[in-house]
Amino acid sequence: MATYQIEYSCGSNIGLCRKNNQDNYICLGQYRDLETDITEILTGTTPIGKECVFGVFDGLGGEEFGEIASLIAAKRIRNTVFDRKLKEKASAYCVEANKAICDYADENEIFAMGTTAAFLVFAKKEILLCNIGDSRIYFFSEDKMEQISYDHVLLGTQYAKPPLTQKLGIREEELVLDPFFSSGTYREGDVFLICSDGLTDMVPLEEIKEIVLQEETQNCASVLIEKALENGGRDNTTVIVCKVIGKSKKRKETKNG
Repeated sequence: MATYQIEYSCGSNIGLCRKNNQDNYICLGQYRDLETDITEILTGTTPIGKECVFGVFDGLGGEEFGEIASLIAAKRIRNTVFDRKLKEKASAYCVEANKAICDYADENEIFAMGTTAAFLVFAKKEILLCNIGDSRIYFFSEDKMEQISYDHVLLGTQYAKPPLTQKLGIREEELVLDPFFSSGTYREGDVFLICSDGLTDMVPLEEIKEIVLQEETQNCASVLIEKALENGGRDNTTVIVCKVIGKSKKRKETKNG
């Protein structure tokens, strides 16, 4: 029986320049309710051996529509049960969330709306990563920091911010939905950061690394968000930091793009 636990901190901030917060998250079943818009940092430790999901969603398509798209994605994943066949469940979730966003856009005559998605599923025997778009997931071990998600962006363009090639909200006639997956095992002390580009666009990676490796997990989300605000806060910023505590198996990773 697995005896791991996940210590976490999670937060989302509108930033200094936006009118709305288009980001959302999933943190042990909690997400940003647009009516109450909880802004405090969520911290805690998961029950021993409990399957759990942590994820970030960055809405696209205008402040109001992006906010709705990320909310749809967060609500959908909350109702997804990841009890077995994690990749199949994650793939099915992406298809369902994508359709729900497209249906909402069609019903409300919205030309384009969507959201990124980057999430981790911690199960008893493995961890699954899934991402669509450019919200990122980083892995930390000892003094190392590695991006383990894949940026779905159009490279070699003249744009300062490369356009996305994937999102939740792709119509069938436009593109084929193609999430990135990676899976493996984990061990005590492993740390993961899930974040929207409001963090990575505002805070240098070396500084992010230093904060995550030096701060207590329960403080990480608030410190990272404050740093993004100090550096200008041009976008919404959402951050989740997860640390594996307790006994777990030696890590063995496999990747499938």
